[in-house]
Amino acid sequence: MRKIALSTMTALLFLLSGCVEKEKSFVQVEHNHAVSENENTKNQDKQINNQKSSNDSEQKLTNGKQNSDDATKNNGSVPVVSNPASITVMVNKSHALPKEYRANDLVRPKVKFVFGNEKLEKALMRTEAASALEKMFEKAASEGIHLFAASGYRSYETQDYLFKREIDKVGREKAEQAVAYPGTSEHQTGLAMDISAPSVNYTITEKLENKEEGKWLAEHAHEYGFILRYPKGKEEITKYKFEPWHFRYVGKKIASEIYEKGITLEEYFEEVKGI
Repeated sequence: MRKIALSTMTALLFLLSGCVEKEKSFVQVEHNHAVSENENTKNQDKQINNQKSSNDSEQKLTNGKQNSDDATKNNGSVPVVSNPASITVMVNKSHALPKEYRANDLVRPKVKFVFGNEKLEKALMRTEAASALEKMFEKAASEGIHLFAASGYRSYETQDYLFKREIDKVGREKAEQAVAYPGTSEHQTGLAMDISAPSVNYTITEKLENKEEGKWLAEHAHEYGFILRYPKGKEEITKYKFEPWHFRYVGKKIASEIYEKGITLEEYFEEVKGI
C-alpha cells in the first residue's frame, strides 16, 4: 500500500510540475508578445515622425523656391548698367549690375575688421577704394577715432541669400527698404564698406550717427573719396532708410562736391545730366 501511495504522490507531483512549466511558458509567451507590441509601436511612431519631418522639409523647400521665384521676378525688369567696372557706376533699385559681375582687382584692405582675421569675401574691396579706406582709418586713429570695417564686397549669390532671408523675417515690403535686390547692391561693386566702432559694440546700427566715430566719418569721409551713401532725409530719393554706416567710394572730386552740396549720388548725376 505504501508503494502504491508513493507512486500516486509521484504522479501527482509530476502532473503539477508540468502545469507549472506550462504556466511559465504561457507567461513568457505573453511577455514576448508585449515586448513585440511595444517595439512595433515605437517603430510606427518613428515612421510617423520621419514622415512629418519629410513633409516639413518639402514645405520649406517649396517656400524657399517661392521666395526665389518672387525675388527673380521682381528684379528681372531692372536695367543693367553698361559700365559695371567704373568707379562712379550708379547702382540702385533702378540700375543693376550684371549677375556675373565680379571686379578683378579685389583685395583685402589693411584695416581692422569686426570679425578679426577671418578670410571672408566681405573683407574685400577694389584696389583704389581699399587704399583710400586704409588712409581714412589711419587718419581717424591718429585723432583717437577707432574704426572697424564690417562688410565690403558681396557677391550676387550672397545678396540673393540675404534678400530672401530678410523677406522671411520681416516681409517683402520692409525687406525692400533695408536690403537690396540681388544685382542692385553697391556691395557687389567692391566700392562700398559698412563701418562700425567700439562705441556701438562693433554692430551695424543707426546709433553710430551720434557717436564720435559716426560724426567723424560724416565730416571727413569725402576727404578720402567716400560719401555717406544713404543720408537722413533723402529716403525718397535713395529708396533706402538712413544708414550712417554705409560709405561708398566715388573718388575725392565727386565725393567733395556731393558733401559740399549736401546731395546724394542720384542728385549728383541728375545735375550732371542738366549741364
